[in-house]
Amino acid sequence: MTSAPAFRTAAVIGAGTIGLSWAALFAAHGLTVLVSDPREDLAGAVAEALEQYAPHLAARGLDVTGLADRVRLAADVTEAVRDADVVQENGPERVEFKKDLFATLAREAPGHALLLSSSSAIPSTAFAGELPDEAAARILIGHPFNPPHLVPLVEVVPGKRTGADAVQAALDFYTSVGRTPVVEREEIPGFVGNRLQNALSREAVYLVEQGVVTPEELDTVVTHSLGLRWATVGPFLGSHLGGGPGGYRHLVEHIGASMQAMWDSLGRPAQTPDQQQRLIEAVEKAHGSSTYSQLAEARDRKQLAVLDALADAGRTATTTTPKEEN
Repeated sequence: MTSAPAFRTAAVIGAGTIGLSWAALFAAHGLTVLVSDPREDLAGAVAEALEQYAPHLAARGLDVTGLADRVRLAADVTEAVRDADVVQENGPERVEFKKDLFATLAREAPGHALLLSSSSAIPSTAFAGELPDEAAARILIGHPFNPPHLVPLVEVVPGKRTGADAVQAALDFYTSVGRTPVVEREEIPGFVGNRLQNALSREAVYLVEQGVVTPEELDTVVTHSLGLRWATVGPFLGSHLGGGPGGYRHLVEHIGASMQAMWDSLGRPAQTPDQQQRLIEAVEKAHGSSTYSQLAEARDRKQLAVLDALADAGRTATTTTPKEEN
């Protein structure tokens, strides 16, 4: 990359659920956003998304006046990236597709532009490997969690030839739009967040498959225990607190053996076609009476409430913490 860019113009390539959410977030932070997607209903999808997400962004303290004026439709990828300082790609999860797309992005975007992929599983080395060094140096993963305009985490995963300045630029960019970026040091399949999510999902499927609980009951277990806890502390801090005053050391020394036994007993669901069908029907029985829009609206409203509560708790902690005497 050349000198560090000021992030004024963003290109969003791919306007599915993730891309539309990114576009709204970037525009709410004052960037000019160009959106490219071959879908025939692009204009309507963008307008609908901005209307839906604007109240969320306003609730987070962002000025959404003129939000739609900052988002433009591009005729194609070349037009979208021509003046971009940063490109956020959200295309299909196919290596060959991304190889072709990133070759185009590297060729058509300005030399200083940061080239980010929202891929949830494909490391950038897999699709940047055949590009020249200069291009590969500014390509890396910026994997969000859905919806990215609300959920703060972005997994920043550099490829084998990503430049250190591109990693820093990605951190600067995501921080500038209110996200919480975390750099991961290896391109492990699925990255960190999805590996954790899939570890829990595998056991959830196993427990339902074994008839221990229904999908609805399992969701209740999570939202009324681990979900609440993990919104405030991660697994390691939770375990450290679980050990009492002796912390994580006490926990491991006293129940380490039983923890190992529990790990050994975790299940691996069979998920034969019949079992898979029964699970689908059980999930639909639990949650299928509401539309996707209704479920998504309820999820987003609750996530906003959690974010507000955490912000209030942070402000309270700051105002009540006594200052040290000089």
